Amino acid sequence: MRMRFIRTVLLAIATLFVSTACFAQVGVAITIAPPEIPVYDQPVCPGDGYIWTPGYWAYGDVDEGYYWVPGTWVLAPEVGFFWTPAYWGWGDGGFLFYEGYWGPGIGFYGGINYGFGYFGHGYEGGRWDHGHFFYNSTVNNINVTVIHNVYNERITINNTSRVSFNGGRGGITERPTSQEEAFAHERHVPPVAAQVQHQQSARSDPQQRFSVNHGAPAVAATPKPGAFKDRDVVAAKPAGGAARPEGNARPEETARPEGNATRPSTAVHPSDLPPIEHPAPPNTGNPKVDQKYQKQQDQLVAKQQQDRQKLQKQQDQEHQRLAKQNADDARKQQVEQTHQQQTQQMVQRHTQQTQQMQQRQAPAPRATESKPRG
Repeated sequence: MRMRFIRTVLLAIATLFVSTACFAQVGVAITIAPPEIPVYDQPVCPGDGYIWTPGYWAYGDVDEGYYWVPGTWVLAPEVGFFWTPAYWGWGDGGFLFYEGYWGPGIGFYGGINYGFGYFGHGYEGGRWDHGHFFYNSTVNNINVTVIHNVYNERITINNTSRVSFNGGRGGITERPTSQEEAFAHERHVPPVAAQVQHQQSARSDPQQRFSVNHGAPAVAATPKPGAFKDRDVVAAKPAGGAARPEGNARPEETARPEGNATRPSTAVHPSDLPPIEHPAPPNTGNPKVDQKYQKQQDQLVAKQQQDRQKLQKQQDQEHQRLAKQNADDARKQQVEQTHQQQTQQMVQRHTQQTQQMQQRQAPAPRATESKPRG
């Protein structure tokens, strides 16, 4: 009986630890800024009790890059629970992803304007009342002949930026309120299974990747999780397309010197990058090993130079095609955004290659002789 009690206590402690860890940053820091939030309309709410969870950019690996997880309607796991969206935040020299979660209050989601009630702080899309969720029809697409728990409250929106990350150069500068910090310490529930499968479906679909859709995914929102083939799927609007002021954020194409710029000012093409830094000369004390390591360094630098030249040539050819086609400014901007993503992905890949080589060439730690304890 006592052993069963101990196991139960240990399980409860482990569960608490895992739940707490779920709401910290997830994964490693990404050096490439996430793209802007696409402009899209909201699918009609499929039924009573569904809560809107906005779309966001997730990151796969170096080859996949950022991919769009569509906004969707999700049944709340518990009565009285709200959804706090995920967001990207700058820290430790890169962009960190903070997982979304369910809870009795709305926590901090980076001050990001996801639209449809999520305008940077809190949630203006609805409220719980006596066990039922009531929808604000001003910011939600509700069929009032099917759902009668509605009200109409106009919302003043001050944040119209589509920037999708907090902190860093060009990021949102908002900080959590005392109430949002308090909510962060309350009981939370991680994304439900349907949301996890929804994200996995987005990752497995190449069309959701920024490198393919250039920031305008064909599936920007779905009526229910995983319904990527549903007839009510909503596509993103082209860059510059207008959306309802009550719904998704309006595009802000002009960067501001402070606050929320449309994107960080980073290298767009390989020719914009500084010269490749050569690693420090190896000094292992063994001339033959040093010579071998130096050759590996020179080969890696040469390969990275070739990568830069190849990508620059490819991008130059795309510039020439645009000139022949007399492409408009919107198309040119779209191509430049793709070029920036390509360049930064290459930089990240080169950084990883250099770090891996330095780790391989690092001298092995000397074995220490352990003394028996008395």
